[in-house]
Amino acid sequence: IHRSNLAGMGVLPLVFKNGESWKSLGLDGTETYDIVGVDKVSPRCTLAVTAKKPDGKEIKFDVMCRLDTEIEIEYFKHGGILPYVLRNMAK
Repeated sequence: IHRSNLAGMGVLPLVFKNGESWKSLGLDGTETYDIVGVDKVSPRCTLAVTAKKPDGKEIKFDVMCRLDTEIEIEYFKHGGILPYVLRNMAK
């Protein structure tokens, strides 16, 4: 899915940094994730992620937030384009 469509649906698009990947970090999809700074996102900011494996091991890494414009940030904060438009219409 294109990153702008994700932003329009209220989904936070993230990209690994510094040549990292799920494979190089040892991620396999069983982890739970804590993303620090989501409440203060800005275009293309860096966010800190902690992935916790079921055995308790933690993997820490940074990602780039791919909300590239202020309007994409507004869509994300409202949960997508539709809630954003409806809230503005209700004002």
